[in-house]
Amino acid sequence: MNSEYFMRLALAEAKKGDAPYGAVIVKDNEVVAVAHNTVKTDNDPSAHAEINVIRRLTAKLKNPSLEGYSIYTTGEPCPMCASACVWSGLSEIVYGASIEDLISVNQSQINISCEQVIAQSLRKIKVSKGVLKNECLELFK
Repeated sequence: MNSEYFMRLALAEAKKGDAPYGAVIVKDNEVVAVAHNTVKTDNDPSAHAEINVIRRLTAKLKNPSLEGYSIYTTGEPCPMCASACVWSGLSEIVYGASIEDLISVNQSQINISCEQVIAQSLRKIKVSKGVLKNECLELFK
């Protein structure tokens, strides 16, 4: 399995949501949780795909720590989602479209990169960007 395989799963999940964001959490090359955006469905401004998938997995594990896990998401995590990645201890973030890309299609409201959030934290989280970027951006058009 490679990054593109897991991003394709995030893309498929994004199509189920009320905004085209999908997220997949992986450990040891195995998908352990998936989720999509449910902001409108749940009337919850925090129900982004990344928050939903973190909540789903930590509840399943009965443990708030996701050290050793990677998250794949169609759009770069916003500051709220990046902070959730920090708080949960995720080891890696892999995303398709950047916040700059999302701003260019009127899809982002806060111009702060996940790397800026991580840099202000005490965690080291690996960030890989631009995986299937064009396919991810297509969701927003």
